[in-house]
Amino acid sequence: MQRRELLQAGLTLPLAALAGGGWLPALAAAGPAQRFDAGTVPALARALAAKAYRPADADLPEALARIKYDTWRDIRFDPAQALWKKDGLPFQVQFFHRAFLFKHRVDMHLVHGGQATPVVYRPQMFDFGKAPKPAQDDLGFAGFRLHAPINRKDYFDEVCAFLGASYFRAVAKDLLYGLSARGLALNTGAGGDEEFPVFTGFWIEQPAVGAKQIVVHALMDSPSVAGALRFAITPGTQTVFDTQLRLYPRVALDRVGIAPLTSMYHFDATDRVGIDDFRPAVHDSDGLAMHNGAGEQIWRPLHNPASLQESAFQDRSPRAFGLMQRKRAFADYADSEAHYERRPSLWVEPVGDWGEGAVHLIEIPTKDEYHDNMVAFWRPRAPLAAGREHRFDYRLHWCAEHAWAPTLATVRRTRIGAGGDGARLVVIDLDGGRLRALAADAQPRAVVWASSGRVVNALAHANAGTGGWRMSFELQPGDARVVELRAVLEDARGPLSETWLYRWTA
Repeated sequence: MQRRELLQAGLTLPLAALAGGGWLPALAAAGPAQRFDAGTVPALARALAAKAYRPADADLPEALARIKYDTWRDIRFDPAQALWKKDGLPFQVQFFHRAFLFKHRVDMHLVHGGQATPVVYRPQMFDFGKAPKPAQDDLGFAGFRLHAPINRKDYFDEVCAFLGASYFRAVAKDLLYGLSARGLALNTGAGGDEEFPVFTGFWIEQPAVGAKQIVVHALMDSPSVAGALRFAITPGTQTVFDTQLRLYPRVALDRVGIAPLTSMYHFDATDRVGIDDFRPAVHDSDGLAMHNGAGEQIWRPLHNPASLQESAFQDRSPRAFGLMQRKRAFADYADSEAHYERRPSLWVEPVGDWGEGAVHLIEIPTKDEYHDNMVAFWRPRAPLAAGREHRFDYRLHWCAEHAWAPTLATVRRTRIGAGGDGARLVVIDLDGGRLRALAADAQPRAVVWASSGRVVNALAHANAGTGGWRMSFELQPGDARVVELRAVLEDARGPLSETWLYRWTA
C-alpha cells in the first residue's frame, strides 16, 4: 500500500485565510479554448484505452525530484491567486506543486460556457519556502483542492483535495481529514503487485453565483484501464459526491475494486494485546458498515491482524457500504492533536443496480498510526471485459453519522478480552431503534453463531450505564485459529439490532 504521507499531505497544508488578490493571471492561455460537454472526458478515456499505455509525465528538475516530505510541505500555493477569488463565487480552487511522492503531471482545465481553458502553471503562484524554486514555467500541477464556506459563512474551508494517484479526500461540517477514496482499485490484496491508476487531467466547471454544488471531471489511466469520472460535489453537514464512473479496460479486469475506500485502524478495545499507549483507541475508521440487497444492516468491526486478512461479503444489488467512524467523544481517543473523534465516515450508496458481486474488506497489519491499512470496495462477480464501456454510478457521503433502518439498534462498542478457561469474552453495546422503548426487564435473545469452537453464556441485559443494552458471550475456540462470528439481538417481533460480524484470529 502507498505510504500514509501521500494520504495526509493535503491536511498538513494550512488553511490560509483567503483575502485579497485575484486569479486571472493563472489563466494565461496555453492554447485555444476547446469545446467541452458531458461526453468530452469519456471520449478521451475511450481513445486512450484504444492505444498502448503511456505513463504520465513524471520528469522533474532533480532538485525538486529528490526533496523530502517536510521540504515539499513548504511549497504553498498563494491563496491570493485562488481561482474565482475576486468573483464572489461560492467555491475557490488552489493547486498542489509537483515534487516528493507527487511527481506525475496533472493537467488542469477551467470549464465555462461550454469551453475548456487550460490553467497554466507559473512558479509565481507558489511560496517555495526552503524548497528550490524551479526556473521553468511549464512544470504543471500535482493536484488541487476546493474551498467553500462550510463551518462559517465568512471563511472558505478546505473541502476536498485530489492528490496522488487517483486518491481524494473530503470533509464535512465540523470534521477533519481522515480516510480517503480512490477512483479505482486494481489487484488490491491479491498477493501480487497492486496497480495504481492515476488521474492525468481535471476539468473544473465554473459554478454560478450562489451555487451549492460544483462539478469536476477527471481522466484516469493505468496499464490495464482508462476511465472517466464526473463528481458533482455538494459541501455541507454531509459533503456529497454524486459520482459517475466510466471504465474502458485494455484487458479483462477480474480483480477490480469499485468505489474503493482506504483508511487507518491501529487498535481499539477489541485488540489491545501488545499495545502500550495512553489512548483508549487510535483509528480513522472503526468498522465496515453494509446495507445489503436483502435489506440486512450489518456492522463488522475492524481489526489489526497479525497477517493480511481479506473478507468478501457476497451480495446482489447492494444498497450501501462504507468505512465508518462511530465513536464521536473526545474521551474515546483522548488525543488532543489528532482528534480522531472528528474524522469522517464515508458511506457509498450505489445508484442503479450493481448486480452480483461482493463487498471486500482487506485488513493489513500495522504497528503504527501512520500507514493506511484498511481497504474496502465492491467487486463485481463477473470480470469487466476489455474493449467495452462499463458504468458505475454512486453517491459518496462524507459524514459524521448516516441514518439506516430506524427500527434497528446500532453497535456502539465492541470489547474483547479474556474469559475463563482460555475463552474470549465478547461484549457488544447497542443503542437506538426499538431498544429505546424496551422495558428494562424485557428478555430479548442474543442469537450468536460461530463457524468453529463453542459459544457459551450468550446473554443480553439493559445497560444502565449507557441507557442502551449489552449483549455478551464467551467464545471457546479450542484448536481453531480463525473463527467467523455472527450475533444479533432479537425479540418476538424480529431483529432488534443490526447484525454484528467479526473474524477472530488466534
